[in-house]
Amino acid sequence: MQVPIPYRDVNLISLVMLVILKVVLAKDMPKVLVWGPGLHSRIVLPVRYFFIQVQNENGENVTQSLGEKAFEVTLDQPNGNRVRAWRQVLDRNDGSYIVRFRMYESHSDLSINILYNGNHIGDSPYKLKGMTYHEKCYCPIKSTKNWLKELKCEENYHQMDEDLSQFNHIDMSQVSKAAVSRFSNAGQHSLCHYKIINNQIYRKTYGEHVGFKMFTDAIFLSITRKVKLPDVEFFVNLGDWPLVKKGKKADLLPIFSWCGSDDSHDIVMPTYDITEATLEMMGRISLDIFSTQANSDPKWEDKIERGFWRGRDSRQERLDLVMMSRKNPDLINASLTNMFFFPKDEEKYGKIVKAISFFDFFKYKYQINIDGTVAAYRLPYLLAGSSVVFKQDSPYYEHFYHQLKPDVHYVSFKRDLSNLLEKIRWAKENDEEVKNIAKNANNFVRENLNPKDIYCYHVKLFDKYSKLLKFKPKLEDGFELVQQPTGIDSNCDCKRKDKKKKDEL
Repeated sequence: MQVPIPYRDVNLISLVMLVILKVVLAKDMPKVLVWGPGLHSRIVLPVRYFFIQVQNENGENVTQSLGEKAFEVTLDQPNGNRVRAWRQVLDRNDGSYIVRFRMYESHSDLSINILYNGNHIGDSPYKLKGMTYHEKCYCPIKSTKNWLKELKCEENYHQMDEDLSQFNHIDMSQVSKAAVSRFSNAGQHSLCHYKIINNQIYRKTYGEHVGFKMFTDAIFLSITRKVKLPDVEFFVNLGDWPLVKKGKKADLLPIFSWCGSDDSHDIVMPTYDITEATLEMMGRISLDIFSTQANSDPKWEDKIERGFWRGRDSRQERLDLVMMSRKNPDLINASLTNMFFFPKDEEKYGKIVKAISFFDFFKYKYQINIDGTVAAYRLPYLLAGSSVVFKQDSPYYEHFYHQLKPDVHYVSFKRDLSNLLEKIRWAKENDEEVKNIAKNANNFVRENLNPKDIYCYHVKLFDKYSKLLKFKPKLEDGFELVQQPTGIDSNCDCKRKDKKKKDEL
């Protein structure tokens, strides 16, 4: 005969079992670090993001993935209303994860829940107090200094400081006359003269092919929605080649360009390519710094040990590489996907091949980077991937190139490709060293080329450049207002204030 357990004992047994279950679950729960700008409501970016790093019980970083679907991230509000946002958790396959979400409207008092097996981890739920604004809300912080501080932007950027050190002061009335005279010939150059006055953007274009102004318009509009820029005016080169050749000091002009070179004085800013990838992330563009980090399989040991390249014929060395590949198919796989500049010759260069997904590049262990018309703007994404980059020696550079070190972040080879085969053979014999170079490149991208870094560089550049202007810009005839988008979100009420109530939005 079974003796019934008293009711109070049943409750006690249930409580003990619950405690035991919690202890068991706690042992199975991973320890994590969680950080990033997406956890702060005042930081507005087109796509909000933060990072998760899994650690062991000793606080050391775990280097193995817990699985693509290890973490679930949800968003909610206290009022229970649905949060309209597209979310992604990207597995970098090294124990770290990128969480990103693109919001479709603004929300108040947003909560971010990070779950593992249905249980909160870290300090989840993370509370974003006040309004979390949609990217298209015009709610600029009035203090550039405060904005830079909140995003934890670098105080100094090597390339920027070097570019601006050429100028003691800038008289834009003189610059304007000289720039228009030298660089406005239709069919040769394309310029855009910008004036930002009271945080409104005005521009005037010169030249025949000025369509690329859409890229600068887009990033400048996005920036001015977030922070009130100082009044500033400048010229942007809308072409590929740097314009201000080194020579007489009297010829020196402050022209902003996407690409610099050893024989020019242009002021370099982030390229239109990486800028658009930042603005349109999780939108119409699939290739960006984050997607590359999560889509560059297979593992190192499973990659094909050959150099890989695909592209068009925008430089002779690209043709030389294709011919080298045809003679050495065991070391290089290189083919043209289009020919615009040179005569087609299948006997020399082989057939034109179809373009493949950029993510499929990383099936190969060695990624070959060769200049196009100027610097090849795919380099940031190659550095972000899981292969090692072989970079051609080049006089051209983007805003971050001078922070990179040859044979630390990439394997260098001569401009004429004369030692490329030798370098690939060396890499095959020094696999562990080459793998470390790839890791160094990954770490560089993670620390310097995130979306916030692209915004930081632009705002810091405008701030420092504005201090060099001899006179404040004034609006003139012929300048067109670049309009902000309208009708995006009814919740753009801009009621946020900082703690001291000194920085009303």
